[in-house]
Amino acid sequence: MTSAKDASLGPDPSGLKRNITGLFLFLFILGDVLGAGIYALVGEIAGQTGGAVWVPLGVALVLALLTAGSYSELVTKYPKAGGSAVFAEKAYHSPLISFLVGFCMLAAGVVSAAALALAFSGDYLAQFIEIPPVLGAILFLVLVALINMRGIKESMQANFVMTSIELSGLLIVLIAVGIFVGGGGGDATRLTEFTPGTTPFLAVMAGALLAYYSYVGFETSANIVEEIRNPAKVYPRTLFAALITAGLLYMLVAAAATITVPVDSLADSTGPLLTVIEATGTGIPGWLFSAIALIAVANGALLTMIMASRLAYGMAKQGLMPAALGRVLPQRGTPWVAIVATTLVAMVLTFTGGLAVLAGTVVVLLLFVFLSTNIAVLVLRRDKVDHDHFRVWTVIPVLGALSCIGLMTQQGWDVWLRAGILIAIGAVLFLASRLWGRRSARRPQEEGKESKAGKAER
Repeated sequence: MTSAKDASLGPDPSGLKRNITGLFLFLFILGDVLGAGIYALVGEIAGQTGGAVWVPLGVALVLALLTAGSYSELVTKYPKAGGSAVFAEKAYHSPLISFLVGFCMLAAGVVSAAALALAFSGDYLAQFIEIPPVLGAILFLVLVALINMRGIKESMQANFVMTSIELSGLLIVLIAVGIFVGGGGGDATRLTEFTPGTTPFLAVMAGALLAYYSYVGFETSANIVEEIRNPAKVYPRTLFAALITAGLLYMLVAAAATITVPVDSLADSTGPLLTVIEATGTGIPGWLFSAIALIAVANGALLTMIMASRLAYGMAKQGLMPAALGRVLPQRGTPWVAIVATTLVAMVLTFTGGLAVLAGTVVVLLLFVFLSTNIAVLVLRRDKVDHDHFRVWTVIPVLGALSCIGLMTQQGWDVWLRAGILIAIGAVLFLASRLWGRRSARRPQEEGKESKAGKAER
């Protein structure tokens, strides 16, 4: 990969200060990627792949890095752009494609929140209170909505705290397993075992579909590019470094998990890392680790719902979604209708499938977004800009697009059904908004004609 000569973009005319250094950006991306996915999904991945659960995590990391290369070029090329939907608009000049890319991001956020709500109400919560998973998920989403509606003032400092808590939980797993293995426990032969009755390649691909969910989130860093110092140089290398760091940590934790716990026990647990901690017998209180895991999952769900509700609000203000979604609470200034709507959809989704199916649905929706972005890199190569930016090797977006298509073809019908319904809803909303916009634009013209006719008659 290559970048243009080292030059920093100046201060943004809107007044945003470029105060985000490489270290701050690294922690921001790491905080977005790290956490809820591995806490909830390592058991599900093991159920798909077998003991060699670290392999699909490595494969998913490579696939994520391909798309990250495309984001690096477009984010630094259009540093004031708003992400994948804007890249699609510039590349394809199609309002429908641009809308569907943005809607897929919105839908992925809502589905992800539903998946995390189910993860929250599983074995981790059972350390404190026994409650049916779906009921727990619904109550959790209500709590998230209330916090969201009250208003959240996020800062880098708060993100660092949450990232530290999530990271501490994963380090606790590694330390506990290290002590356990050092005392003669565990079975390292599981690290090379794949699901019986299937070929290693198919087992790895099945696991990689779920593992990919653990890496999504890096695309949100596109929203802060205007505040990064020397983004053409800092953004790409920091994005790659954060993803690689998260990936290596994930692979170590996954390997530690399968060394410690048999695959069947790991796959049956909705709190897989808690199962690992308990199996090590190191005396770490289950409630302490569960609390850390719940914080990681809850933080992911809250940030996801904040993103989804604000995206729905923004699309409503642009006339792309029903206008009611643009209403805000007078005192709080929060988009209460968008919050209620996205929360209700997430609640319904908790009834439609388990954690693995919902996570797969998120992956399919984001694969559409990533496919659009990888192709947009190639289409926009002919569009020249007047500042230096990162330029990825041409083969990277090509491989990125092929990897998205390949992962799509491996998804099951139940995942495609949910994703297809959501995309169809998006298409209907787009057509309805276009028709409503034309009717609204026609009404003043008709009223004007009637007014002129009345004057003529007088």
